[in-house]
Amino acid sequence: MEKENKFIISLCLTLFFLINLEAMELSGTVISDNEKIITSRYMGFIKKVYVSEGDFVKKGQLLYEIDSSNIDSKKEEASLSLQIQKNNLNNIKINYERYKRLYAKDLVPKYDLEQLELKMNNVKSMISIAKAKLKEINYQYKYLKIVAPNDGLIIKKSIRSGEMAMPSSPAMILSDLNSLKIKSNISESNLSKVKIGQKVKVIIESINFVTEGEISAIIPNIEKMTHSFVLKFSFDTKNKNIYPGMYSKVNLVLDDNE
Repeated sequence: MEKENKFIISLCLTLFFLINLEAMELSGTVISDNEKIITSRYMGFIKKVYVSEGDFVKKGQLLYEIDSSNIDSKKEEASLSLQIQKNNLNNIKINYERYKRLYAKDLVPKYDLEQLELKMNNVKSMISIAKAKLKEINYQYKYLKIVAPNDGLIIKKSIRSGEMAMPSSPAMILSDLNSLKIKSNISESNLSKVKIGQKVKVIIESINFVTEGEISAIIPNIEKMTHSFVLKFSFDTKNKNIYPGMYSKVNLVLDDNE
């Protein structure tokens, strides 16, 4: 009852200002200005999903994990290739040292010794490449565990355990509740009546919530046929439980100079 009384009082104050000043009321929707599409970097079967739609997550929290079988086989192949090159290098070094001794006694031509030295250097280069490849494969393991980039709310989950994760396919949508704004539209004819930083009153009737805000962005709408512009409003949430998708009203009160 106390909350309802406060809400009624606030609405009365709003009506008072609307009666005494020129005003405009817009319909809007709460959005997150920091909404992220979560996807994987590599393709693979999803081993386990750790969160559900509606879950609040913390930055760094594990969201889902991809099976490592594909990378395991690549690692085994790269490790084997590296070991083969190392074995080749050891054999070439043995021959090279033997040829050095023979060359010192003028028993083999210098050309043969130079060819062995060139071959040894080539194998060393191959070892460096193999090491770099193995390092790159080991680095891929960190991308098998997909974590939350920031605190937020999971508003959509499109994956399940056992499915194939695809790099181009959105797996989840994470909405940052610390970056809430209200999105609305205004006609081109009324555009001259608004400006960045202009103060507004925000009303979310479903939770009996009234607060102050301001225009934070004016964006041309891609729908050219409507001749409208998108407005974004930042507002004080007052630590209330407000979520993207909530319907809101925005009152823009204009003074005589605007």
